[in-house]
Amino acid sequence: MEFQYYGGNCVRISTKHASFVIDDNLKQLGAKSVTKPDDVAIFTAIPEVEPTAKLVIANPGEYEVSDVSIFGIATRGHMDEAGSTPASGSTTIYKLQYEDTKVCVLGHMYPDLTDDQLEEIGIVDILIVPVGGNGYTLDGVGALTLIKKIEPKLVIPTHYDDKTLKYEVPQATLADAFKGLAMEPKEAIAKFKPKPADYADTTQLIVLEKQ
Repeated sequence: MEFQYYGGNCVRISTKHASFVIDDNLKQLGAKSVTKPDDVAIFTAIPEVEPTAKLVIANPGEYEVSDVSIFGIATRGHMDEAGSTPASGSTTIYKLQYEDTKVCVLGHMYPDLTDDQLEEIGIVDILIVPVGGNGYTLDGVGALTLIKKIEPKLVIPTHYDDKTLKYEVPQATLADAFKGLAMEPKEAIAKFKPKPADYADTTQLIVLEKQ
């Protein structure tokens, strides 16, 4: 697997046989969509506009695409500032498995999981998690809460401040998110191809440069 980051929640996950684009809402943020016709588009929430793609997945369920198993788990959307109702409705957590690598993708969700949801998620090698906060999505502290519960080997943060994007709600900088995550990142890289040597006894933080 290879990982690339495009801003917002948008990450491309490529294998030898297919390319999966997560949460390509870049047009709504003032940028260009990166989804191609041959891609599989995956959304943690129902998109306002579906991109032109080979397949669009936006709901819980089980899917099998080009030797990748995809399992969508329904969960609560992130709470509004009053803490009374989900600001973005329900969202879907996705777990993708390709060969021996297990990837979990979180969207704008409430920072809590039931025992049943944790059991469905199971073992995770790489966790992709938003960290921008400000009542819109998870912040560093909320992300850390879920990291401790899911116990991934590697964490890729997304959806933090980016002056080139027009977020609906201002997002925290990655530096501020690090304070909540209480984790030290390695040097940012353009593309990430996980190797067994990347997995340590403690969870490691992987920062991807925006493409």
